[in-house]
Amino acid sequence: MSVTKQLIEAQLPPPDIARPWTAARMTGFAVMALWLVIGVGIILFLVAEWSPEKIDRYAPKYFSGLGVTLTLVSISIVLGAIVSIPIAIGRMSSSSLFSVPAYGYVYFFRGTPLIAQLFLIYYGLGEFRPQLQAMGLWGFFRDPWNCAILAFTLNTAAYQAEILRGALQSVHKGQFEGAQALGLSRFVIYWKIILPQAMIVALRPYGNEIILMIKGSAIVAIITVFDLFGETRRAYSRTFDFQTYIWAAIFYLIIVEALRNLWNLLENRLTRHLKR
Repeated sequence: MSVTKQLIEAQLPPPDIARPWTAARMTGFAVMALWLVIGVGIILFLVAEWSPEKIDRYAPKYFSGLGVTLTLVSISIVLGAIVSIPIAIGRMSSSSLFSVPAYGYVYFFRGTPLIAQLFLIYYGLGEFRPQLQAMGLWGFFRDPWNCAILAFTLNTAAYQAEILRGALQSVHKGQFEGAQALGLSRFVIYWKIILPQAMIVALRPYGNEIILMIKGSAIVAIITVFDLFGETRRAYSRTFDFQTYIWAAIFYLIIVEALRNLWNLLENRLTRHLKR
């Protein structure tokens, strides 16, 4: 065989080979079939139990609860992003005066359940009502909405701080050193060079954090904040109809799927220069 023929054959793609029916592949198909059956069963159940009267009565409340959920998550994410900046800086600091408190904050809020943090703020601080009244803070902490915002903000700030810290540290030090050699200020280096590259790395984890916050927001119904899940509980308590929870699950699925696709578009848009 000539050298030319060998090179040509080496460049040819391998022939299509049928994938063997391994146990993992068969299990995957079985799981997909099971989910398909469950999905069809849910659709048939909703059609059979369809009640225009209940839809007219509770649909507006579902949409009202959906607005509360989106507002709660949006405010918490934005405030958490602001709080996460000094925490991330403290985590990266070489001074233990800043790094130790920042580490303790992140360790506590990432290591304990969100529902426990919510209870500590809403019920726990109620034990200090006289002291809070003396400081003029009781009006804030007696409102469950304010307590939910505070708990969610502190929780997501810990996660966002770690996301930001990891993204900043992923940028090669040569970027900073090269910018310093050009005489750029520290603020300009971080704002124009380091942060844009870090945000590309942090984009996907930020999207995951928002999705987790949306799903975790259902716990605020326990402290009488009537979000989407709170309205669902109230509808079920009056109708004892199980489909109220199915509709809530559908709403959450729609929110998460819409956010996932939006994040994919955003990521493709911001990283289009890397795919050329």
